[in-house]
Amino acid sequence: MSEPESVELKGKKITPLRCLVGASISGALGSGLYLLTAAIAQTYAAKPITSTNPIVLNISVAVRTLVVGIVALGTFVFLFVAIGLILLAIQVIIQSFKQRDTSSADK
Repeated sequence: MSEPESVELKGKKITPLRCLVGASISGALGSGLYLLTAAIAQTYAAKPITSTNPIVLNISVAVRTLVVGIVALGTFVFLFVAIGLILLAIQVIIQSFKQRDTSSADK
């Protein structure tokens, strides 16, 4: 079996710094979307639906649920990407230590 090669994406090597910068950007977007989700939910809670028509009630509840759900989905996608990038940075650091250990043991 051959040694694992360093992963390159479009000529750019994956480094822990790149992973952590990407994680911070993704985390910031996820945090912003979380605040947006909370604001939307509070707005919907403060403004009840004022209709007696069951069709209007059902459609408005469905639209509200859809809006909050889509924003919450975006929140979790960005936060999971941030977590994944942090874990990738840890993996790259561990692999670099292993490569240093094997190269120093070969000398």
